[in-house]
Amino acid sequence: MMMINLNFSKYLTILFVSIMSYTPNTIIAQNIVPQSSTMSILGTSNVHDWEIKVGKINGELGTTNSKQINTLVIKIPVLSLKSGKSIMDGKTYDAFDAKKNPTITFQLIEASQTKLMDKDAEILLTGNLTMAGETKKISFKTIGKITKSGDYQLKGSAPVKMTDFKIKPPTAFFGSMTTGDAVTVKFDVTFKG
Repeated sequence: MMMINLNFSKYLTILFVSIMSYTPNTIIAQNIVPQSSTMSILGTSNVHDWEIKVGKINGELGTTNSKQINTLVIKIPVLSLKSGKSIMDGKTYDAFDAKKNPTITFQLIEASQTKLMDKDAEILLTGNLTMAGETKKISFKTIGKITKSGDYQLKGSAPVKMTDFKIKPPTAFFGSMTTGDAVTVKFDVTFKG
């Protein structure tokens, strides 16, 4: 009788552990692949259009076992924003108040429930974007897919207004050169699968 109880307990324990270790919504996290990821900020001024490249992108993507996005965090150090022009870079850092607000962060709230596959899928991402100490909820469309190497790729663009984040659009040359309020964040980021 003792042998049967021990075997039954053993099988019950194995069954319990098996059930607890399998959940359909398990988060599988992937880190960003910097060498395969690009991001830039495109804007206008009364003199010419401009582009700032993001030099460093940190992030993590979480998916369920069924390949649906359920977490996404992107962090960008403000001082990694580079235009190739030191005066413009300085104005950008001042506009962000980079010493006080050194990081731009996007934290996913919700993703349309599209399963990532090996072909392009349109996904609506909604999350909190924090810049210059201000956080606003934004939504934008992205194209997501699983690449041939098994990595996860998201690409697209998001329109942003600087004044929504209490950022005063930078000026130069005693105000004779002004930047437009609206910018576009263009991205193509890859997460290790």
